[in-house]
Amino acid sequence: MKFAGKLCALPLAGALMAQMAMAEPLTLQANTTVPVKLHGKANSVVLGNQRIADVAVHNENLIFITGRSAGTTNVMVFNENGDQIYAVDITVTVDTSNLVTVNRSGEDYTYDCAPECVPMPSLGDERSFFSTVIGQENSLDRRAQGK
Repeated sequence: MKFAGKLCALPLAGALMAQMAMAEPLTLQANTTVPVKLHGKANSVVLGNQRIADVAVHNENLIFITGRSAGTTNVMVFNENGDQIYAVDITVTVDTSNLVTVNRSGEDYTYDCAPECVPMPSLGDERSFFSTVIGQENSLDRRAQGK
């Protein structure tokens, strides 16, 4: 192959490798986890928004992605050479089939009632209810992280 032909083939090879690293978009519900097997050895993992999802590295070939709250984010995984070996766009949804909104004196309070009702603050809920529950969740997160 002539030099010009090889030079033209480089961008095509790079594009094909980048396409191989991109996975189909991942949709999961909040508070659920999915395993992801990697085709290569992971050295570093980058998560777009830790409020929406979380990533736990089991070993260099297996990660777990957990949905935290509704929204979209992404994950990228790189090998020791800095090459991207995996990338995925993530959409986290909330199972609304178990949500109940109670209206008291014009203020909303949302609960997840499966199998027992627990507070599940939602945008538009009464301000102090929302703030209290979110504060408790943040406190639990800090404890879980050892802070």
